[in-house]
Amino acid sequence: QVQLVESGGGLVQAGGSLKLSCAASERTFEVYSTAWFRQTPGKERELVGSIAWWSGNTYYVDAVKGRFTVSRDNAKNLVFLQMNSLKPEDTAKYYCAAMPSSKPYTASSPDMWDYWGQGTQVTVSP
Repeated sequence: QVQLVESGGGLVQAGGSLKLSCAASERTFEVYSTAWFRQTPGKERELVGSIAWWSGNTYYVDAVKGRFTVSRDNAKNLVFLQMNSLKPEDTAKYYCAAMPSSKPYTASSPDMWDYWGQGTQVTVSP
């Protein structure tokens, strides 16, 4: 069972940056692909970006390409989401997710991801 804990959320002005972190409890976490999702009230949880464990390849949705970067430190069981040039429409609760490496790391459906953190709120003011 993988436990995930996000941190780093907060309030930032448009154009600013934030870096989210996700700490995993599982000592074999390096064999899990990981992703960041976000959700606003009344909307479905949507994929932001993901990273494959074996190659480090990353995938991003169009809305964040060139602004957000997913990375991980396998030695420390950490996953990061660096968010630059933030926009008010990036305001959401951000979740870290993980899945076994046998599944496609680009899966956009939340149902494909097995483990979730509790989320951290990001608010971008105009």
